[in-house]
Amino acid sequence: MKTAVIIAIIVVADSAGDVLLTKGMRQVGEVSSFAPGELWDVACRALRSHHFLASLLFMAVHFVGFLAVLSWADLSFVFPATALVYVVTTLAAKFILRETVSLPRWVGTVLVCLGVGLVSFP
Repeated sequence: MKTAVIIAIIVVADSAGDVLLTKGMRQVGEVSSFAPGELWDVACRALRSHHFLASLLFMAVHFVGFLAVLSWADLSFVFPATALVYVVTTLAAKFILRETVSLPRWVGTVLVCLGVGLVSFP
């Protein structure tokens, strides 16, 4: 039971981190060059974005949860189970970020669900 709860936390934290990172980087603006000065400017703007900073917190929760669950569960189970993040992130992109999600992306999301279901059987 505790494995399922931690995996759910991992999935939600990873998806929330991705959504917040996207919102933060959209505020920061497009990275148009990889010149050191430009990257420094982007990093400074990102560190002033509340969405970006919140994304770091959620990503840290994801990482710590992943480490914890790997201490007692098999990687061959944990890694595919955490792949549910693709489903949650696609739904978040559609409903929170208001992105247009094409039919092939939805089909891919369903295939991920089916694969995760197969892997979760012992």
